[in-house]
Amino acid sequence: MPFNTPIQTTLNGPSVAFGFWLTLPSAAVAKTIVHGSSGSSTKFSWILVDAEHGLISDNHYYELNNAIGSEGVSPIIRIPFAQEWMVKRALDAGAHGIMTPMCHTAEEAANIVKWTRYPPVGTRGYGPMFAPHSFAGVDPGADHDDGANDGLTVAVQIESQSGVDNVEKIAAVDGIDVLFIGPFDLAKQTGVTRGGEEHEAIIQRILKAAHGAGKKAAIFCTDGNDSRNRAQQGFDMISVNTDVGVIRTGMLNELKVANGESVQRGPGGY
Repeated sequence: MPFNTPIQTTLNGPSVAFGFWLTLPSAAVAKTIVHGSSGSSTKFSWILVDAEHGLISDNHYYELNNAIGSEGVSPIIRIPFAQEWMVKRALDAGAHGIMTPMCHTAEEAANIVKWTRYPPVGTRGYGPMFAPHSFAGVDPGADHDDGANDGLTVAVQIESQSGVDNVEKIAAVDGIDVLFIGPFDLAKQTGVTRGGEEHEAIIQRILKAAHGAGKKAAIFCTDGNDSRNRAQQGFDMISVNTDVGVIRTGMLNELKVANGESVQRGPGGY
């Protein structure tokens, strides 16, 4: 039986799967945000543990996965690069799914899927001594092993010209669950202006390709307004902001209030 992870439950339901970027290697930051009532009719169902651009490395995975998983939220690890050993390390530490940056071709996507699956379906090495710890109600052994191949979430980022050129083929790869748009790199890699018409046309092409293949479409956003707009466009999985973005903006806004100045939103992003 597949795992019943928070991210899979949300993606299979009617609601948008909202999450955020964790770039600091702090279980306390993650739990401070998701522990207790959200004060909203919805809540975060996933946290992206950013080991690509964040200050998070392999030795932080286990603690972060367990801290996040204990709050009924899915830890998704973005590994630095699509390599088999990196996928294995993230999953063996208890990630509910992985995200790989810069997926350029269907062949690369197929390899990523293969690395997340145990034989005979894939090539993932067997050694889940700690992997079940972050999965509520999942026992070590057969309970974990039988659910792992179908219960983990596999997301690939479309953020390059070759990725866009091949997006329909990538979306068609069996085992890919989510096409995730990194809008900053997407603009830089394709040579268009972020937020311009060409940029938006590419984003809409990726959204259409994902849904056309029966997959989920996801995107990185810079604030709640940006996220709301993308939800209305039909995106299934949305990152509303980053930990450092909210901390910096919030603290500096409080400084402005203390100094009698008007509060304005700063630039979003990392």
